[in-house]
Amino acid sequence: MPPSPSRPRPLALVYRGPASEPGCPEAVAELLRASSWSLDVEYVGPREARDLSAESLAQAVLYAQPGGGELEHAYRKLRRHVPAVRSFVGTGGRYLGFCLGGYLAGETPGFGLLPGDSDQYISSPGASITGEEDTVTTVRWRGARRQVFFQDGPFFDLDPGRGPAHVLAVYDNGLPAALVAPHGRGAVGVVGPHPEATPDWFGDAGMRPLEPAAADLGLDLLDELMRA
Repeated sequence: MPPSPSRPRPLALVYRGPASEPGCPEAVAELLRASSWSLDVEYVGPREARDLSAESLAQAVLYAQPGGGELEHAYRKLRRHVPAVRSFVGTGGRYLGFCLGGYLAGETPGFGLLPGDSDQYISSPGASITGEEDTVTTVRWRGARRQVFFQDGPFFDLDPGRGPAHVLAVYDNGLPAALVAPHGRGAVGVVGPHPEATPDWFGDAGMRPLEPAAADLGLDLLDELMRA
């Protein structure tokens, strides 16, 4: 349940730095601020007022990893923070990953938070998108077909023997596109496409913005994660 106005606003941290790309952290922060959870949203990163550290995470209820560039490059920038992020989630925190943040929730390489791993959707059997260009993909979110901005995002390869997961959305080939799963005393929520994408993303890619926009899907994922 969202906090009452008399209680301190819970802190959500959004990574912004060399393991992300301009516009991605800001879109995630905008989504979080639009939620019903009355979150106090701040950025963490090497050039921010807060660094990504165990001390910063200890003050937060949620850590969000936005989209970005190449997985290997991003992981090199974040590798030293893996123990802090894993400890944060394992002791009760929430991890929210979009696209690259979904890849990083896996383990080859990544934070190792999922009951399984993440992999490239465009290389999966039966994928309707096979190129890395910005586009729109159709997912089935809670059974309803919805279109979402897509930038070579992951699917999530679940191992039933490693714990439960609540799959919120699947791609057209049936592979998980968004889910929430427990990790220790905390939880992880990830999505392969970009429900947080703002209208300028579409314009930059030569596309018209979606009608309806998909921000409600990102808020749904956040709600499911915060209640997990």
